[in-house]
Amino acid sequence: MWILALLLAVDSAAVRTVTLAPAESVAVSHSGRGQPVVLVPGLFGSAYAFRDVAPQLVAAGYQAVIVEPLGIGRSSRPKDADYSLTAQARRLGAVLDTLGLRGAIVVAHSVAGAMVFRLAIERPDLVAGIVSIEGGPVEEATTPGFRLAMKFAPLLKMLGARDVIRDQVHRQLVSSSGDASWVTDTVIEGYTADAVRDLGATLDAFKGMARAREPWPLVPALGRIACPVRLVLGAAPHKSSPRLEEIEVLRTAIGAFAVDSVRGAGHFVFEEHSGVVVQTVEALRTVRSERSTP
Repeated sequence: MWILALLLAVDSAAVRTVTLAPAESVAVSHSGRGQPVVLVPGLFGSAYAFRDVAPQLVAAGYQAVIVEPLGIGRSSRPKDADYSLTAQARRLGAVLDTLGLRGAIVVAHSVAGAMVFRLAIERPDLVAGIVSIEGGPVEEATTPGFRLAMKFAPLLKMLGARDVIRDQVHRQLVSSSGDASWVTDTVIEGYTADAVRDLGATLDAFKGMARAREPWPLVPALGRIACPVRLVLGAAPHKSSPRLEEIEVLRTAIGAFAVDSVRGAGHFVFEEHSGVVVQTVEALRTVRSERSTP
């Protein structure tokens, strides 16, 4: 019965586009009923990354709503858009408003965690809890290394960056995993298909992210997050994990904060141990229920 429920969840998933501005449209995948769990992929992710998690959430009685931020996945890639984390957070809020969703548990990967922290600060009505998978309180949408690489974007385009992107994504997934056996050719295709479909637009969006500047700093405002937050980290040695000082900042600022460490997993916890995401959502819902009980 559980397997049947998963298959039905996959078959019933609906994909729509929410237009937020003349050149800005955000792709949304929706399946299931119940309390909404909003899944937000990171910089090099897409809805594909949650292909195992979403059906399990639906089988557990949740709505699974995957929102791909501007410039990511099937969402549009306007050249001159504001790709700051704050602007992306506001787009997430606009999408949830459009869908009529309130009190969602939001699961975010990597840099998307900083988007969701900002969303919870500006729109606490929308966020009932946060599961940040390997995402710390970063103040910029991209790393210094990424910004340096974007200086060579025109050269990448001339040299046929499709193969370069696929190769780099493959290297990133392998080096960031505890057990990289999940990184197959099919997975590489799934992770890169949207990015290479319109390479010029993808590079334009990446350059926009590299030059983005935040209108306000996140760290001083973290204390305004009222909902419970779980930071999920892969325990295997890997790149891209939040620094210890970033974890301590979250622990100090947020009242209901906890860290979960997943043995054997790396940066892509939801790929290596997808069931952990559902378990963390359930635990977070329990924490919220206990806090709201007189």
